[in-house]
Amino acid sequence: VMEKQDLQDSIKPQKVEFHSLNFNSTLHWQPGWAREARDTLYFVQYKVYGQSTWQNKDDCWGIQRLVCDLTHETSDIQEPYYGRVKAALAGVYSNWSLSCRFTPWRETMIGPPMVTLVHSNKSVIVKLQAPRSPYKRKRGSKIPMTNYYDLLYQVFIINNLLDEQHRVLVYEGKDKVIKIKDLRPGVSYCIVAKTYLPMLDRSSAYSSRKCTVL
Repeated sequence: VMEKQDLQDSIKPQKVEFHSLNFNSTLHWQPGWAREARDTLYFVQYKVYGQSTWQNKDDCWGIQRLVCDLTHETSDIQEPYYGRVKAALAGVYSNWSLSCRFTPWRETMIGPPMVTLVHSNKSVIVKLQAPRSPYKRKRGSKIPMTNYYDLLYQVFIINNLLDEQHRVLVYEGKDKVIKIKDLRPGVSYCIVAKTYLPMLDRSSAYSSRKCTVL
């Protein structure tokens, strides 16, 4: 029979960490090395750095999945937070596994802008829309990430469709509408864009590609 201590150690959650995109922040972990891990239940708590008491996350109390949404609990984006997870199996509880400190404003990844194209003769007009946070205005619309950061947009043109990697930066700045002029009629042009955060020197992934033929 496995000793209680061994069972405690074998079910203890591993790699507890926050993942965050546009302030949608979730706590993730991996199961311990117990073979019966699929019957394990998990319990999540969180707190603001410096507070003495941990709060239970009710939706993530006795769950089988390996992720817990803490977007609502981490909405004060300048505050540092911790999450922790313990596991239970066959009436035995593991010790808590602690995440690293997580400060949403500093650590959330920013998504790419949404891109729409309108073409006129010899030029393409690129319209950009900032990614949105999960937090809402009083009227109910989601607050864009530009409210929280000084974001720049980077717009790239892919001239050669055979070579996806050949992206040429044609614009960097804050404008949401950019006109790319002097293009050749009958040629297919594709545009991708990124958001760039100079203060933290961080870029988003590329947006999905939008293409048009003049």
